[in-house]
Amino acid sequence: MDIIQLPITIMASKGPVCLSYVFLKPEEATFIELIRLLFSSDIEKRNFITSSAVRKLDFKRRLLIFFSTVIQCILLLFRKPMAWLGGVLEKWLNLVSSNGGLLMLILNWLKGKVVIPDTSSTKSLLGFLDTRIELDDNMKPDDTRYKGSLSMMAAKLSYENEEFTEKVVSEYWKMKLVAFYEFWNGYEKRESTQAFVFQDTTSDPNLVWVAFRGTEPFSADDWRTDFDISWCEFAGIGKTHGGFMKALGMQTEQSWPLEPETEDHEFAYYKIRQILMDLLQENKNAKFILTGHSLGGALAVLFASVLAMHDYEEKYAWLMEKLEGVYTFGQPRVGDEKFAGYVTKKLKNYGVRYMRYVYSNDLVPRVPFDDTTLLFKHVAPCLYFNSFYKGKELEEAPNKNYFNLLFFIPMRLNALWELIRSFILPLIKGSEYKESWLMIMARFFGLIFPGLVAHAPQDYVNVTRLGSIPSHMPLPKAYLQKINLKLIQVMLV
Repeated sequence: MDIIQLPITIMASKGPVCLSYVFLKPEEATFIELIRLLFSSDIEKRNFITSSAVRKLDFKRRLLIFFSTVIQCILLLFRKPMAWLGGVLEKWLNLVSSNGGLLMLILNWLKGKVVIPDTSSTKSLLGFLDTRIELDDNMKPDDTRYKGSLSMMAAKLSYENEEFTEKVVSEYWKMKLVAFYEFWNGYEKRESTQAFVFQDTTSDPNLVWVAFRGTEPFSADDWRTDFDISWCEFAGIGKTHGGFMKALGMQTEQSWPLEPETEDHEFAYYKIRQILMDLLQENKNAKFILTGHSLGGALAVLFASVLAMHDYEEKYAWLMEKLEGVYTFGQPRVGDEKFAGYVTKKLKNYGVRYMRYVYSNDLVPRVPFDDTTLLFKHVAPCLYFNSFYKGKELEEAPNKNYFNLLFFIPMRLNALWELIRSFILPLIKGSEYKESWLMIMARFFGLIFPGLVAHAPQDYVNVTRLGSIPSHMPLPKAYLQKINLKLIQVMLV
């Protein structure tokens, strides 16, 4: 067997296979082991690192592994306090909201008539940062901005519980909730990968949306996934982020088999793929869109990537043809340059529209780093919007790795303008752009750390509605060819 045939044989037998990988296990790291990592290039001897084919790494890569592991260890240490704080804050916000404000809560308490919120009205912390749940009335299904706007609203709604999601989709959007799941996350070892599927019955043909939940503000495990630099290299495809892949449902460090290897858990990729197969076979004209904010955006593009890896199976090639687009917002990088090229080529061949929105100084799209050490690259260009919501298409957002000192002062001046803008915008554009008191408080925090506040859904919803350029990019050549072919067929008839 020669080298050229090897990846093809592996692919055909058990799905894409990892030729090499490095996975970090911070829960097993000790202080002594971390210090040894800095002084020894032999990572095989480190108990908190699982690797295959990789035995030695240079100092720069070991230093990055060191910092990644230390950050994850700190997050593990504060996992319970963070979860407790987030839970208390959400309960308090929902209690205040259900009683009509803090003053009314106090009055109701004095009267012994405190209103306890039910599940269908209980919102997440991000739901209080941006309280909008209704779609933009000015946009119709044939509007060029419609898909981007609905995608972002779905990505924002993915942070909510099932009852609240059902209420918004059916009562406010007048659409159909198909499924809502908490999937098994192989990285966190628990059911934490959340996604929901809904059908836009207002469009013709119907569109099916899959929205993946992103990073929850007080979830230490979600932040661990973002800061983890574990990776796996697939034969003929490239390196991908190991934590994101496990969150999506990768079975082991070795491969992405066509079917799950165990029935003990529900995995996001396999379950959603089956739901889509069933729905789209019922309605042959329907298509589907993948979307997500933050970590959810990473899962959306990786879902399309793994599906493309499996397109040697005829039914999954058919499903790829049904993929209308991938819309991501504040999405982190998911792989290296080779992987980015592979995915870009696949999406273009199938005529899939890939829309990667990046707002201003958002930190998350700028990690993991795109440098000579980590080598992470984004897939395709991005739609970059500044703080005036003026957008343009760029290969990469300015200050691509965020921590460039040249941007230190400009970022904070920009954050000051964003704070001022929060009071001006509703006067110009209407009450729907009035920001919550919690979001305004976050703007003050943004004066210190603008990258986190810029990641909030508020501005991403705004750019899909107010952005200065259409929320579409030039269609892939393959897609245009399909359209031209259909036009020719119609003319012949």
